[in-house]
Amino acid sequence: MPGSEASQVNGMLSYHGGDSCVSPEVASDLGIRLDFYMDCSGGGSSTEALIGLATGAIEVGMCETVAIFRSMNGYSEVRIGGTGRRAARAGGGSQLLSRPYGMVSAGQSFAPVFMRHMMEYGTTSAQVAAVKVAHSKHASNNPKAYYKKRYTIEDVLNSRWICKPLHLLDCCVETDNATAIIVTSAERARDLRQRPIYIMGVVGRVTKARGDTFYNDAPITLWLGSTPRRASLVWPGSNRRISISTGSYDAFTFTTMLQLEDYGFCKKGEGGQYVSSGIIELGGKRPNNLNGGHLCEGYTHGMNMVIENTRQLRGQAR
Repeated sequence: MPGSEASQVNGMLSYHGGDSCVSPEVASDLGIRLDFYMDCSGGGSSTEALIGLATGAIEVGMCETVAIFRSMNGYSEVRIGGTGRRAARAGGGSQLLSRPYGMVSAGQSFAPVFMRHMMEYGTTSAQVAAVKVAHSKHASNNPKAYYKKRYTIEDVLNSRWICKPLHLLDCCVETDNATAIIVTSAERARDLRQRPIYIMGVVGRVTKARGDTFYNDAPITLWLGSTPRRASLVWPGSNRRISISTGSYDAFTFTTMLQLEDYGFCKKGEGGQYVSSGIIELGGKRPNNLNGGHLCEGYTHGMNMVIENTRQLRGQAR
């Protein structure tokens, strides 16, 4: 079996925010009859969570090969934060806890976390802008990147305010895109064209006591208040594996900094100095998001990080 054909996929998973087709429709168009499927609303670490669900479904015999996809028209139509079709929605459910206070977009929700970090630790906008600089350098080598321009610290600081302390260039790229990951058993993967990349552990969709605010059961400066818990799950006890390169969820420049702190790559409060030291650039000790990430390659709710890390492990990225 030199490669994997659509007909060999009998499981499908996806996540969306009301902006994507669901698995049965995609499978029907591909001529696939699914033995297992699930579509959930999510973002952030949903990619990792669905990979975990796929491995479990395969191990218990529900299916043999799972396609995980994320498709979105985040530029041309359903834009996050209140333009286009989504702005016309009245908002309900959990939005009733946030919309009345102006917390409509991720930037508005995260801004207090970033501002608090700046106040407590002296972190500066210039330090964190180094994340955009590093990721733009990496994107300039990536033919798939939406933005290939190399940005400077001054470019970031001179871009217009979106929601203080976020400038326009501190924010990820709004894009139309579709991405997919194929998960199958180790035995079956050995017969495929690509070199197998083995899944050793998965953590995803770990919450705080409450998911609508960032300050209920943890210091506000923690990344969603749950990153240390995720770290303890994926690296139990002292068995912590620090990789040479990393892939962080760079919805904003600040989120990369917070994740590197909370996963233990640097001490809490030292993230600004860490990311501005050059360590996360290609050639540094721990280059980050070598595809350009959400800040430059495109915003796919984390899917492109997993795809890029797979390319790196296979030795396909040049």
